[in-house]
Amino acid sequence: MRTTGTYVTTTTLGEAVRAFVPHPLPPVDPPLAPEDFSVGNHRAEMALARLAGVAGLVPSADWLLYSAIRKEALLTSQIEGTQATLTDLFDNEAGQMLANTADVEEVTNYLRAFRLVRDKLRSEAGLPISVRLLCDAHRLLLDGARGAGKEPGELRRSQNWIGGARPGRAVFVPPPPDHVPELLADLERFIHDPEPALPPLVRVALVHLQFETIHPFLDGNGRIGRLLIAALLEQWGLLPEPLVYLSGYLKQHQAEYYRRLSAVRTEGDWEGWVGFFLDGVETAATDAERGIVAMAGLINADRKRLLAAPRVGTVAPRLFELLPLMPRFTVPQARQKLDTTFPTATAAVKLLQDLGIVSELTGQKKNRLFSYAAYVELLAGST
Repeated sequence: MRTTGTYVTTTTLGEAVRAFVPHPLPPVDPPLAPEDFSVGNHRAEMALARLAGVAGLVPSADWLLYSAIRKEALLTSQIEGTQATLTDLFDNEAGQMLANTADVEEVTNYLRAFRLVRDKLRSEAGLPISVRLLCDAHRLLLDGARGAGKEPGELRRSQNWIGGARPGRAVFVPPPPDHVPELLADLERFIHDPEPALPPLVRVALVHLQFETIHPFLDGNGRIGRLLIAALLEQWGLLPEPLVYLSGYLKQHQAEYYRRLSAVRTEGDWEGWVGFFLDGVETAATDAERGIVAMAGLINADRKRLLAAPRVGTVAPRLFELLPLMPRFTVPQARQKLDTTFPTATAAVKLLQDLGIVSELTGQKKNRLFSYAAYVELLAGST
């Protein structure tokens, strides 16, 4: 059996515990053999290639990113127990008051962290994937009341544990805090190895699990670790845009996800974890491809219906093209986005409403909220 780390005894909250310190990547004794994953890796890479190809069906990459990033933010947060829904996010962006503001804040914080990482990686003056970048993302992720005491943006300086009400009953105890900087430095070196021996998707799988094993923050490790997956898929040229939301697969198979992580630490079963991860990438990419085809079909059908209407003018079509980026909206928001008068915006909204493309949700005369209901239902169905 392959050994993937060592145990050291440490004390936390007055209890002695055995903390796991992982060996640096890549796995050795025996090393991973690329041919063991050739079929699964090929299937996953082909699914990503099909997804990248079908993205051209939608005229705006911003439409795809709007929905994909929000799904990932929502699902990665749901794994950690938040109860926010996709319609909560849309309502929040439309300026509506919500009961579960704390949950929505956690999801929107993930969106901010995700954007920061993408912007830094794409900017010439930005940062590569690094401990510093992950700390910057973590600072945004934990911004707000819930994260105030969890050292946002800082590597942990105390021992943490996973599962169990106290350390002695923990399911897993990550490495002591004085090991964390060196372990993360090793992980950085693996990420930036100029001559990697393993395929990119296999390396993404290894990096994610190693990060979760190190568990370098007091909170938010799962979300930052899953954000790292999306960043690496784009950084290593597997997708031109972050269109895959792997958190959906991990949430659906949450028990197996945790079991596979544990089996690497206890049994050295890197092969089982990598196979599970590759299956997840293939499934998530195929689901995202179907979602894009469905989105393109809906938008194209509704656009044709709108353009065939009498006296359609130019403002209502302009408003329609904005709907995938604001699926729930108010007339003042429409007026602002269209840079037109209130009566003109109102008339455009009414035309879309008369055609059944948008619907009004409040039943009120004032402060009305409109929804591109079929689009919202399509996106919500995959979360």
